[in-house]
Amino acid sequence: MAPSASVRKRSQPDPGSAWETFDSAVIGARVKALREASALSLRDLAERSGVSAPMLSQVERGETSPTLTVAARIAAGLDLRLSQLLRLDEDGAVTIVRAGERGGGANAKRGHRFEVMTSGQPGQRSELSRHTLVPGGATGAGDDPPMHEPGSRETALVEHGVVVLVCDGQRYELREGDCVTFDADLPHHFENQTDAEAAFLAVLSAGLRRS
Repeated sequence: MAPSASVRKRSQPDPGSAWETFDSAVIGARVKALREASALSLRDLAERSGVSAPMLSQVERGETSPTLTVAARIAAGLDLRLSQLLRLDEDGAVTIVRAGERGGGANAKRGHRFEVMTSGQPGQRSELSRHTLVPGGATGAGDDPPMHEPGSRETALVEHGVVVLVCDGQRYELREGDCVTFDADLPHHFENQTDAEAAFLAVLSAGLRRS
């Protein structure tokens, strides 16, 4: 899901001008977190970035500080701009999404509307969304958010109404106030089989399946 949100325009950060101020350990931890959030192995990222796996390992452990060119290649391998990798696009440790800035969408045929409450900035390890189902509505259509990455977990809380979670072929009825957590990389969808609207909140967390 790639919602569009209104964003205050500002000048583009210049990674080169601030490069000397970055701690190699901080950069390494950032690279590792982003790589793992994308479910990439060191070898995968090496192939995507053109930076060797041993070099990537040293960067992630903070044993070496990559040149600006190498850092840019790593960022590209993660499908990011260098400024995103270095968090220059962020205002700080706190990110606020105002009510009018939420992304979202709808599938009229399936009777499903959703809003994404959290920021779409790179490196986020969880996402909060709110879903509304009309009577007879369901999630899980072809143009709904795709199947989640391996290891993902989802927690859903029913705000009002009654919904049914269908997960890996099993059906679970959930009423107002009920909360469920499940492996989100399994086939799943929610249904509203009642004659009243239903709504639920869902938190998706990347790569947190319990062993």
